[in-house]
Amino acid sequence: LTEETRDSASAPGRAAVWSTIVLLVTYVAVGFAVVAYAGPLFLAENAGEEEFIFALLAGEAMGGWDWVVLLAVSTSALASTQTTIIPASRTALSMARRQALPARFGRVHPRYRTPDVSTWWVAGIAIVWYLVVRQISENALFDSLTALSLLIAFYYALTGIACAVYYRRRLTESVRNLLLIGLGPLVGAGLLIWLLVESVIDMADPANSYSGVSWLGLGPPLVIGIGIALVGVVVMLVWRFRSPAFWSERPGVAGPEPLKDKEA
Repeated sequence: LTEETRDSASAPGRAAVWSTIVLLVTYVAVGFAVVAYAGPLFLAENAGEEEFIFALLAGEAMGGWDWVVLLAVSTSALASTQTTIIPASRTALSMARRQALPARFGRVHPRYRTPDVSTWWVAGIAIVWYLVVRQISENALFDSLTALSLLIAFYYALTGIACAVYYRRRLTESVRNLLLIGLGPLVGAGLLIWLLVESVIDMADPANSYSGVSWLGLGPPLVIGIGIALVGVVVMLVWRFRSPAFWSERPGVAGPEPLKDKEA
């Protein structure tokens, strides 16, 4: 949301750090509360019901106020849906502005100032995907969600590498720059690449999937992940031949004095 935020040079970064801290505190606090109230024995007895642990405890812990838990879970589901749509629609917006996608994906609503075309496209694709895969089986739907982890790891690993490469001329300006825009992103990228490889090895075994069946000799999540990636490659190649402007650009590098670079 950087392009839609005031003080976009620093506000999104602070928001990301603080939201991570709030999330961490919330998860740890709730984890401690559940163990303190129910005890490890209760959790062990309900080891197969982790997704419903709050529903199991709500009535006993909150009495007639157990509906609050349902409300909290519902709002959480809505927030999760939004966090799925927002990054994809904003990525399409940025790509369209750089001519890596059709220009209509970069359209911004005149009143709401949001990328309405890309948002509706992402929402539509998600709805169609859910309805189609859900008809196959619920396990296939869960396998498709698992497959997304491969794409996310690949995407963010490239982002970490790109960050260090783009700012390479500024890494020697200070220890802070070296750690935050050089070493940090590279370490994160390395960890994600390691997790990606481990996940591919794990998902290759059909027994580790929700469906438990073999697709082309591999686990369904891995096949789905590879299929989605191949579709992306096809779209990229087609658009490269139709509109090669983006691929003819020279790679950008952040200079030691970016403000003067902008004025120039």
